[in-house]
Amino acid sequence: MAYNFNITSPTISTNLEKANFQDIFYEEEPYLRNCMITDTVIDHEDVERLIVSKVIFKNVTFINCTFKKVDLTDVIFENCDLSNSNLSEGIIHRVAFKSCKLLGLNFTEANLGNVSFEHCIANLCNFPEVRFKQVLFDNTKLQGANFYDCLLNKVAFHESDLNDVDFSQTSLKGIDISTCTFKRLQVTPESLNGCEVSSEQAIGFASLLGLKVKY
Repeated sequence: MAYNFNITSPTISTNLEKANFQDIFYEEEPYLRNCMITDTVIDHEDVERLIVSKVIFKNVTFINCTFKKVDLTDVIFENCDLSNSNLSEGIIHRVAFKSCKLLGLNFTEANLGNVSFEHCIANLCNFPEVRFKQVLFDNTKLQGANFYDCLLNKVAFHESDLNDVDFSQTSLKGIDISTCTFKRLQVTPESLNGCEVSSEQAIGFASLLGLKVKY
């Protein structure tokens, strides 16, 4: 796939010991480091300012969890379900979401840097007022996601489903959505200035601008 920036992958040891999420409660501050959490359910946890570093979550289901102002650095989520969880105001750096279910996940006012979403279901995700830098959405379903008033700096959407995504008050200048699919977007002509689209998509956007295209 082609995009003109590099994403730094999570740096994690290949020799991780298994741990339980509840181990955070044995520390003075909620902290997880250098471990792997697998094949479990984390249910109704509400932890503010949780710090997670160099951790792999695999086959983990988070049910109604709230981690406001979370700090995630060098973390991989693989085959996890974080639907309707709350990561608002979080700092999310060098994190990979792989084949995860993220329906309605709340990232409001978070900062995402060197983050990848690969083959995820992220419909109805909330990204309002999020700052993105070096972020990739690859083969990810984003139907109805909310990108209101975001700052997109080196963000790539590759072969993803953007149907009914809300880009209100968000500039798409320099963003390439030409490989993505959608029937409609919630976007203004001002936001589209400098956006890279396919010829087929351009015809659809022409109607948004009130143009009549002759064939």
